[in-house]
Order: sequence, then C-alpha cells, then structure tokens
Amino acid sequence: MQLSYLFFGHPTEPQASLVRQMGVRYAIAKLAPDLTGDLPPYDRDSLSRAKDHFADAGLELIGLEGDQFDMNRIKFGEDGRDEDLARYRQMLQNMGELGIRLLCYNFMAGIGWYRTHTETAERGGALVSSFDADYARALPLTEFGEVPEATIWSNYEYFLQNVIPTAEQYGVQMALHPDDPPISPLRGIGRIFTNAEGVRRALALTDSPAHGLTFCQGTYTTMGEDVPALIQEWKDRIRFVHIRDVAGTREHFHETFHDNGPTDMATMLRCYRDAGFTGPLRSDHVPTMVGEDNTHFGYGMLGNLFGIGYIKGMMDGIAADQPVPINGQSQAVQMK
Repeated sequence: MQLSYLFFGHPTEPQASLVRQMGVRYAIAKLAPDLTGDLPPYDRDSLSRAKDHFADAGLELIGLEGDQFDMNRIKFGEDGRDEDLARYRQMLQNMGELGIRLLCYNFMAGIGWYRTHTETAERGGALVSSFDADYARALPLTEFGEVPEATIWSNYEYFLQNVIPTAEQYGVQMALHPDDPPISPLRGIGRIFTNAEGVRRALALTDSPAHGLTFCQGTYTTMGEDVPALIQEWKDRIRFVHIRDVAGTREHFHETFHDNGPTDMATMLRCYRDAGFTGPLRSDHVPTMVGEDNTHFGYGMLGNLFGIGYIKGMMDGIAADQPVPINGQSQAVQMK
C-alpha cells in the first residue's frame, strides 16, 4: 500500500520536510486556484508546474483530490456545464499524459464534506469536528434552494457519460468518495451516496476500469454499514483509501483519534491487505492538537504525525503476521 499525504496547494515548508521525515513519498493534492495562485489543472502547464514543485520537494504527485475548480454547474446541471465538462476532460488528459493516475472526486452538490461544529473536545482536550443532524435541519436553505435527489442522480449520470471515456483513454482512475455526512437532504440539497446501495447504483452505471471508489472508511462506518464486507465486495473497484475513525451515528457523530474510536483498525488494514489492495491510502480528519491553529480543522500537522505514525505501525504489524509453532501447532500471530 502506498502511504500518502494530502496537500492543499503546492508543498511548503516545514510541511514537506515533515512528510518526508515521516517516510511518506507519495503526495495527493488539491490544486484549486485559490490554493495555488495558478490556473486550475485543466491548464497543462499549470499541472506540469505543480508536479515539478512536488518533485523538487522530494515527493511524487500521484493523484488529485476534491474539486479542482468550481463544479456547481456540473453537479446542479446548470447552463455552462458542457463547457466545464470539456475542461474536466482536458484535466483528465493532462493527468494521464503527466503520469498522475488517480482522481478522488465527489458529487456533493453545493456543500462538500460538512460539520456543524469544529471545536468538539476529544482525548486530552484535542479538538475535532462533529455533526448534529438536528442542528443542521434548523439551518436555512442554501442559495440553491431545494434540489431533489433525482436531479443529482441525473446530473451524475450525465457527468459519468462525459468523463469516463476520457479517463479510460488516458489511464486515470476516477475514485468516487461517498457523501459526508451521509444524510439527505442536507440544507435542502439531495445527497445520493449516503449508503452502500447508492454506491452500488453508481458502480452499476459503467464497468469501465476507470470507474472506481475512494473507500472512506470513516464515512462507511458512520453509515452503519458492514465495512469489512464492503471491502471484500468492492475489492476490484477500490482505488484509494481514507483511514479515520468516528464515534456515534450518521445523525450525531464526532471524529476521534485513530486509536480512540470504535473500529479495530488493525483488522481493517488486514481486510485491505487480504482484498489485494496495493494502492494509495492516507490519514484523514485528524484532531487539532495543543499548540496548533484550528482554522483548517481536520488537517493539522501534529494530528497527521500521530495518524500516519499509527498507520505505519499497524502496517508493519500486519506485515509481521506469520505462522509460528505453539505447542507443536502452527498459529498465526495477530498483532493489534
């Protein structure tokens, strides 16, 4: 498995050095113009410069994550979406030609991943984000008003029809991220990937090898799904893994440290290994720890230092699973 780190924009110091010091070589990036000061990656020169920035920092840019430019016209089916889809296809071509083979994307219209609170106390007073569905329901509609799920489904199908052939042609793996939080509607906007059935419906739309999944473990946990069973079911479609943990239900939950939630993380790592997953994975939605600024909640460096170290330890541990003789019999060592 390829342990990766998510960068918002180009690599900067001391962040890049800390990532290298953790033994991480692979970078995933969001390269939207407000983060880079450059053109979106549908401009080939801009994407090429970004790749060079990472190489100069001693890192390999292997994927992009999130909306790289405003996707609302595509997700809401508004006038101008065909022009935006042309830009999206150009971005996929640029990625393939530059050897950037992964695109983690979502179809959360109007509102991306969302939390009602961002300063919930976790272990030792660390700050995490949390979600309260009752609080969210009391909030007003967004500028987009009420948008039914059927509209989002229609727009998603149109999106796939327009981009998957290009992704396949240029060897880019598109990896669908589920809706976070997994409730619908959210402030009036329908969400369609809030359970395994919705994702199954998406996978059934095309069997192209370019059409895969970002398996966000925390989101599927929040859904209340059987996470190990889904890993096995979708083992041929998982292209990217987000490792985090949450406590609670889809209606009321909060993020936790990787070792302080309900999930047996070592078992999850074994599930990915046994499913034959060898792609990129990363630590996600980490606590903000003492001395850190909480402005960019979920992505503090100290929390990532903890999360990545914890994941590295688990990866080493499961790699050491091997039969050993006990009382004359062979028994697998299980390291938690």
